[in-house]
Amino acid sequence: MASVKKKISFWQKTPIHIALVAIAFLWTLPSAGLLISSFRKRDDMLATGWWTVFQHPFELTQYHLGNYIEVLQADGMGQSFLNSLTISIPATIIPIAIATFAAYAFAWMKFPGRQLLFILVVCLLVVPLQTTLIPILRTYRDLGLSNSFLGVWLAHTGYGLPLGIYLLRNYIGALPSDLIEAAEVDGASHLQIFTKIIVPLSMPAIASFAVFQFLWVWNDLLIALVYLGGTVDVAPVTIQLTNMVGSKGQDWHVLTAGAFITMTMPLAVFFGLQRYFVRGILAGSVKS
Repeated sequence: MASVKKKISFWQKTPIHIALVAIAFLWTLPSAGLLISSFRKRDDMLATGWWTVFQHPFELTQYHLGNYIEVLQADGMGQSFLNSLTISIPATIIPIAIATFAAYAFAWMKFPGRQLLFILVVCLLVVPLQTTLIPILRTYRDLGLSNSFLGVWLAHTGYGLPLGIYLLRNYIGALPSDLIEAAEVDGASHLQIFTKIIVPLSMPAIASFAVFQFLWVWNDLLIALVYLGGTVDVAPVTIQLTNMVGSKGQDWHVLTAGAFITMTMPLAVFFGLQRYFVRGILAGSVKS
């Protein structure tokens, strides 16, 4: 009887497995094409599509490392990589710290207008960031923050806070109230509750938001281009690759190699926080 149930369960799950494999294949197909293109010569890329390599998969003359060498030896690429780290790390840590404090306040502290303020924060999620570029840029110009890392940190912090507060508030609000009440009975302050209970229990949600924020900041071009102005000394890799490709896109084959070089850091962050990511991605979706 048990074996029959296992067989029925297997056949019931088979369509789901097939669908997941198909979705994963379609999702990774563009990345596979980008990877193959990064090893192809410029003339080959202009003449045929990347899928034609499967006609002669073992002809190594089709592949070379010239695109990668050109990217790595480009002037300013090393500095731009350091600039991206300088931008991404603080622009990830600062909004995480502020959002975690704010999420705890919205979830467990009682003060006038709490629900109204949280609704306003959620409403900020639908505001296009493009509408804020000119006013903030004028303010930066008056304050002397243009073309500086501090200006980009503040901009990314402001743009990332609404999502961070929303995700973390849902997760922190779903924590057992008995823990908070027991700590309050023992005389713990809000700061002690936050540091010793909330933060350790909220690490899955914090790690998930850290992955989203880091990927967004690392791959950002618009905000860096607007607030940094393309200055070589502070330009991240996204701006540097754009300059290499050219205004008319005539050297776009270099972008394929550059894309995979810049993917190394986001992949390292993702795999480093992977064990938290699956748990935190559904933060607050089920209230216990």
